[in-house]
Amino acid sequence: MADEPTLGEVVRRFEDRLADVRDDIKQLGERIDTKVSQEVYDLRHEALASRVVALETLREKDAEKLVATRRWLIGAVIVPLVGILLPVIILLTQGAGAG
Repeated sequence: MADEPTLGEVVRRFEDRLADVRDDIKQLGERIDTKVSQEVYDLRHEALASRVVALETLREKDAEKLVATRRWLIGAVIVPLVGILLPVIILLTQGAGAG
């Protein structure tokens, strides 16, 4: 009989185990609260992917604008400037050679 626990000891051990289980459940609940659900993760991933696509599209448009600006600069400024300066340089060179 000395090896068998008393009824009070059994109740105390049961209450200790019950408290341990409650603590474990509470800790699991706190961990679950910090996790993101798969749906939210998927939505955030899709939103991020669409932002990346939008930024890539803007970058491509900016690159196209840069190319167009360079073409305009060459066509509207540099070619006419060369067209004006080249005859002047040729005249000056011929004039210096004649003298």
